[in-house]
Amino acid sequence: MAEDLSEDVELEATPRKQGMSGKKIVLLIVLPLLLLVAVAGALFATGVLGSSSSGGEQTQAEGKGGKQVYYHELPTMLVNLNTGGNGKGFLKLTVSLALENQKAREQIKQVTPRIVDSFQVYLRQLRVSDLEGSAGMQRLREELLLRVNNTVENAKVKDVLFKEMLVQ
Repeated sequence: MAEDLSEDVELEATPRKQGMSGKKIVLLIVLPLLLLVAVAGALFATGVLGSSSSGGEQTQAEGKGGKQVYYHELPTMLVNLNTGGNGKGFLKLTVSLALENQKAREQIKQVTPRIVDSFQVYLRQLRVSDLEGSAGMQRLREELLLRVNNTVENAKVKDVLFKEMLVQ
């Protein structure tokens, strides 16, 4: 009886198709292309690709009313924040100064070490809570603008622009 059952059941092997299935096409072709596009988009968005400036510290642009605005980028600053002995807090900050003319840019360039020193003395006394929210950033911007204008004698800095700000 066991022999009869084995004779009745015949397994036929179906030949496999030689072409690529839809899943293989997606995994081997479409997915890597999408990944490359996403990486290229991320690099472009962060400014690594497609950047027209050479990474210099001074640039100029046209501001409101057609006036030229000159920018001077200060070096990145990394300071310890005041935590009152409760752990560690750090601030990494990169700012650009908006200036009215080329003469002001040259004067700022000469006193950049004094400006950085003034900023760092102020930043070290800040607490993490001082930097929270947009109000904290606005207070920081106003204080840095006041300090840079007190440091520079003949040049007027119009604005302090945050390029990078990381609180940890």
